[in-house]
Amino acid sequence: MQPDPSLDLLLELDGQVLVIDPEGRHWVRFVVTRVPATEAKPHGLDYSLTLHGPNGDRLVGYDNTHPVRQGRGPGGRSTSAHDHRHRLKTLRPYAYTDAASLLADFWTDVRAVLGERGVSL
Repeated sequence: MQPDPSLDLLLELDGQVLVIDPEGRHWVRFVVTRVPATEAKPHGLDYSLTLHGPNGDRLVGYDNTHPVRQGRGPGGRSTSAHDHRHRLKTLRPYAYTDAASLLADFWTDVRAVLGERGVSL
């Protein structure tokens, strides 16, 4: 695996909680730690990047805390990698490539969901 030059930036965000709208009603939280690389976490990271609304509900989340089931019914199966994203009520696998892409994808979804809610940054 190639070294990831953006990894240090992601790791520096660990523990940060940022209020992101002028009214102070929406906030993001970053939890990022190094872990031994495994099949489930081949990039050697435990991460959770989340956007929360005024009542604390998670509106957007990128994390790797559990396996993701692809498909429904008896044909559905869990993936070996745990990377996935939550957007409102949906859950989808996420193809982690590097820390910079993870941050860019997260902020793209944050801006989109806030825009749908009429919230400007």
